[in-house]
Amino acid sequence: MKQYFKIGDISKLYQISTDSIRYYEELGLLTPKRGENGYRLYRLTDIWRLNMIRDLRALGFPMEKIRDYLNNRSIHSTERLLCDELDAIQHQISQLLHLQENVEKRLQTIRKAEEGPLETVTEKRFPVRPCHIIRSPYRKDEEMDVLMKQLLNQSRDNLFIIGSNYFGSLLPASASEEGHHRDYEGVFLIADDGPETLPEGLYLSWLYRGTTEHNAEGIRHLVNYAREHGYRTDDQFLELVWVDIHQSSDPNEFITELQVHILEEPDQCSDPQ
Repeated sequence: MKQYFKIGDISKLYQISTDSIRYYEELGLLTPKRGENGYRLYRLTDIWRLNMIRDLRALGFPMEKIRDYLNNRSIHSTERLLCDELDAIQHQISQLLHLQENVEKRLQTIRKAEEGPLETVTEKRFPVRPCHIIRSPYRKDEEMDVLMKQLLNQSRDNLFIIGSNYFGSLLPASASEEGHHRDYEGVFLIADDGPETLPEGLYLSWLYRGTTEHNAEGIRHLVNYAREHGYRTDDQFLELVWVDIHQSSDPNEFITELQVHILEEPDQCSDPQ
């Protein structure tokens, strides 16, 4: 068996760039021999060390910790390292399970949005929904993007929220009555670690396809439905995004939901759908 390998051989074998291998050498992790022609020649011991570097880097170990271990190995340091590896593996498993749950929810969101019912007033009952809220008026999508980023920074689950229907905007009823259906007063993010809440209870819902220019029609249907059924509603509408630019580049495929909280329910009201 060969005793020495050139840097190109090592690069192909481990699918690691030659620049990375040279970087490991600069850190003192690898100590190749120099041939008569000046080429780096890696020994079998270097290959073993490269195995360790690759595996530990895959678990997120910092280079300094890898170097300390390789240069000061003992049965006790190896035992500690293996325990640290188990902790890192368990953390990655937890993160992957969390990500799997999130992807499943996002897939379910798209399927529910496509199933509808669209452009129909429905009654929905929700438990208390914890959330983050930023009360800052805005009218343009660009302003909303900045506020949404600020919301993401407030939640510990920010990597797993984009693409879900947890984002929303607050639209005051007074603005909608005056025909200003994009004069928002803030944004919210439904998240378990939110310090504020959306109240539990019965909500009227209107799901529609297209841009938020259709808010006017949806709000009109919600207001008429509430009036016909003797409901007294909250003084603001919730606009929740189900499908937007994150899932489709076609605005005709966007799906948005308007919700309004029912404050009083007549005794004769029917069971919510």
